[in-house]
Amino acid sequence: MTSDAGNENCIGWAARDPSGFLSPYKFNRRDVGADDVSITITHCGVCYADVAWTRNVQGHSKYPLVPGHEIVGIVQSAGSSVQRFKTGDHIGVGTYVNSCRECDNCEDGLEVQCSKGAVLTFDGIDTDGTVTKGGYSSYIVVHKRYCYKIPENYPLASAAPLLCAGITVWTPMMNHKMNQPGKSLGVIGLGGLGHMAVKFGKSFGLKVTVFSTSLSKKDEALNLLKADNFVISSNNEEMKAMEKSLDFIINTASGDIPFDQYLSLLKSGGVLSLVGFPSEVKFHPASLNLGMKSISGSITGGTKQTQEMLDYCASHEIYPKIEIVSIQYANEALERLIKKDVKYRFVIDIANSLK
Repeated sequence: MTSDAGNENCIGWAARDPSGFLSPYKFNRRDVGADDVSITITHCGVCYADVAWTRNVQGHSKYPLVPGHEIVGIVQSAGSSVQRFKTGDHIGVGTYVNSCRECDNCEDGLEVQCSKGAVLTFDGIDTDGTVTKGGYSSYIVVHKRYCYKIPENYPLASAAPLLCAGITVWTPMMNHKMNQPGKSLGVIGLGGLGHMAVKFGKSFGLKVTVFSTSLSKKDEALNLLKADNFVISSNNEEMKAMEKSLDFIINTASGDIPFDQYLSLLKSGGVLSLVGFPSEVKFHPASLNLGMKSISGSITGGTKQTQEMLDYCASHEIYPKIEIVSIQYANEALERLIKKDVKYRFVIDIANSLK
């Protein structure tokens, strides 16, 4: 809810109903507390979550809804207890802005897995009872714990997709030790998440195979992203030739896949990791049991790993492939995202288009 009309201090773009149509909207941000950082937003990545929430796909969206959880910008001011950030610093905010800070997961820097539920960056209920509003806006106020240092040498626009797409594939790769040279990685889907998985895999010295339903992705996978192999997943001969060859497969697609067939591609002890949300997970138990294989799930990542990933990308010059658009183009960008018509992440230039 906005408070006194005329006193709104933040400009954003919001959806008012499940049509998901975004238009200008003014609202209030909270005052900066002792532990808070006020951030002038320069860029915000466009994630499929922005589509799902603005269109009430899950049935619990609260309108007006300001999307955006791949946020980067510049520190405008910092509370009296904030020492890690100062005015002018480059800073980022990801998919959550609060958590209980007391449970085992929070203690371990896995705040995204907070036992009481992390507070989402938009459409979440914050500790003061207000509904959070995201990065399609001029500025944001966030507790210092959930902010990240963007290395000064790293372009702000490129940093935005790392805060959701990047960390979403980084987390399971780290958790399953898929940063060891010589291991073999399969990537299902070549969108915003998949292309980052390929980039990380190649940087780690892995042998990377991309699986796609679309032959049009072959040139991009092999020549642009330097994957080692490209397989059309509907081609049974190509799939069969890959049996027992992969240590790890990351499924970035949310469409349904033949789980038994993909599990057959794993070596003994291999892992199929889901970061997308297919409608069901269905497989024969023998597909796991006979090769000591596993299926695991993951979402984004904790604050510790997110900062490590940002630092790694800066030091190894890993950049997402982005298309920069204006806030006025946001509705078209979301429509194109639905059609998978983006290579590979839209980033909104908030600083130069939100007036």
